[in-house]
Amino acid sequence: MTTTFDPSVGPLLAPEHLPGGNDAPRVDDVRAAAYTVPTDHPEGDGTFAWGSTTIVVVHVRAGGMEGTGWTYGSTATVDVVNTDLRGVVLGADPTAIPAVWEAMVASVRNNMRAGVCGYAISALDIALWDLKARLLQCPVSQLWGQARREVPVYGSGGFTTFDTALLDQQLELWVEQLAIPRVKIKIGESWAGRTDRDIARIHHARQRIGPGAELFLDANGAYTAKEAIRILAEVADAGVTWIEEPVSSEDLAGLRRVRDCVSADVAAGEYGYDASYFARLCSAVDCIQIDATRAGGYTAWHRIAALAAGHHLQVSAHCAPHLHAQCAVSTPNARHLEYFSDHARIEEVFFDGAAAPVRGELRPRTEAPGHGMQLRSSASEPYRVR
Repeated sequence: MTTTFDPSVGPLLAPEHLPGGNDAPRVDDVRAAAYTVPTDHPEGDGTFAWGSTTIVVVHVRAGGMEGTGWTYGSTATVDVVNTDLRGVVLGADPTAIPAVWEAMVASVRNNMRAGVCGYAISALDIALWDLKARLLQCPVSQLWGQARREVPVYGSGGFTTFDTALLDQQLELWVEQLAIPRVKIKIGESWAGRTDRDIARIHHARQRIGPGAELFLDANGAYTAKEAIRILAEVADAGVTWIEEPVSSEDLAGLRRVRDCVSADVAAGEYGYDASYFARLCSAVDCIQIDATRAGGYTAWHRIAALAAGHHLQVSAHCAPHLHAQCAVSTPNARHLEYFSDHARIEEVFFDGAAAPVRGELRPRTEAPGHGMQLRSSASEPYRVR
C-alpha cells in the first residue's frame, strides 16, 4: 500500500515538494528484482551458515537514462522498493538526491529503517547517484571528487565450513594469483565452541600466506571480550593486524575492552544504519566499517565517513566491493574495502564493468558514466526469484 504524504507534517516528503525546476527530468520508473545464487560450497562463520546469496537489483529511470543499484538481503526488499518507496521516488528530481533520501527515510518511519527498509533505501540511493551521473555524463566518483585513483582491498572468505584444501585454494587465489597483500578468515566457529580449531586455522593461514601478507580475522560477534583477548594472546606469533567484531557490534563496552587489550586493530559497523550508532561506535573501535548497501547508500556513506574523520578514524567498506569502489576512492579516510568472495563472484558475473582487483587494488571505471556497471540479463535471469 502506497502512503500519501501530507507536506505539512514534515519537510520534502511528497515528490511535488522536492527541489527541481519545471524543466528538470523526473523519475518515471522504479523497479526491483531479486536473484538468489547458490554458493559453490557450504559457507559459515562464527554465528551463521548459508548456502546461497540473494542480491536485490534496483533500476531507476529518468530523462531517457537508467541508474542501477543493489543490495544483499531478503527478497522482501523487492516489495519495499516496488510498493512502499516507488511512490516516494516517482516524479522526483533525480539530481536532488539528499531530498529524495530524506523523503524515503521519513516514509518508512512506522516500518523501521533498520533491516529490509534500510536495504531498499540503500539500493535506491545508489541507483539514483548512478542515474544522476549518467544524466550528467560523468563517472559517479566525479560528483564527489576523487581522493585517489584506486582503493586497496583485502581478500575475504576463509569460512569456518572450509576444510584445509578449500581454505588453501582461496588463500592462493588472493595472495598468489591476485597479489592481494591482506586476507581475512572467519573464526569463532560454533559460537566460540571450537577455539582449538580457530587457533589451528589462524596458524595455518599465516603459514600459507607467508610473512609478507597481512592476516585479518572476523569473529562475527561469536566471542565474549575475555575470550577474544585470550585467543589473540595465544596467536600473537601469527601477527594478526585486524580483528573484526570480536564481540557483538552492539556490545560497545566489549569492543572497547578488546581494543584496549590487543595490538590488532578492532573493527565493527557493518550492521550500523544511522549516524547516531556510528557516533557511539567511534569511541569503541580503531576502524569504522560502513556498508553502503545497508546503511543508506552513497549518501549515508559520505556522512558516516565524515563523522569518522571527525574522530580521527579511518573507514573500511563492508562487502559489495564493486559498488564501494566508487565512493571509497572519493573518501580521503578510506582505508580499504572488502573483496568478499561471495559478492565478488556475483558482481563480476552479473555486471558488465565489474573487474577483479589488480595488485591488491580496485580501480573503479572512469571512462563510462555512472558507476560504469550494467546488469547482464543473460547472466542474472536464470537466478531470478522475485
